[in-house]
Amino acid sequence: MIIIARLMLLLALFLSFLTNTGQMVFAKGNDNVRDACSVTRYQDLCIHSLAHFSNTAGRSPSKWARAGVSVTIGEVKNVLTYVTKLKRNGSMKGRNRVALSDCVETFGDALDELHRSLGVLRRLSKSTFSTQMGDLNTWISAALTDEDTCLDGFQGKTQRQIKLLQNRVQNVSYITSNALALVNKLATTGIGSITDP
Repeated sequence: MIIIARLMLLLALFLSFLTNTGQMVFAKGNDNVRDACSVTRYQDLCIHSLAHFSNTAGRSPSKWARAGVSVTIGEVKNVLTYVTKLKRNGSMKGRNRVALSDCVETFGDALDELHRSLGVLRRLSKSTFSTQMGDLNTWISAALTDEDTCLDGFQGKTQRQIKLLQNRVQNVSYITSNALALVNKLATTGIGSITDP
């Protein structure tokens, strides 16, 4: 009986230790994402979309920039799929159909620019860091412009379908803006964390 009581006490202490350790790791991870997102315009969205990178990215500006661009690529793909389906189902007519075609094209361009950006972020180099940062800024800014351009040609912006599209495009623009802020943070603080192979 005494042995069982001692075992139960040890088990309770062990579980308490694990819980406290897990909470400390979780709290530290939260600090990491909050710190990274502090430079972004849409901080709540940044924290929400990047929280699962907290422990792997730690305090590394290059890892946060890569995470931001990776998440943006996923979101842009989702919107591109959405606008492609809208175009295919043929519910929009006239000028809105043309605008939808333009939107598919601009989101395709944005996706290309973001993929190029992620490629650069995966092979950062001290010797070409400044040039790479310039390229990243250009491409992510261009992706943001492409996303915003998507909505230019639509008429009847109070229609339900167009409002839904506007909301999706606005959300992805905010996420892209956050990614650009993370890249700019890397440009100003990250060169010391870059190591050449």
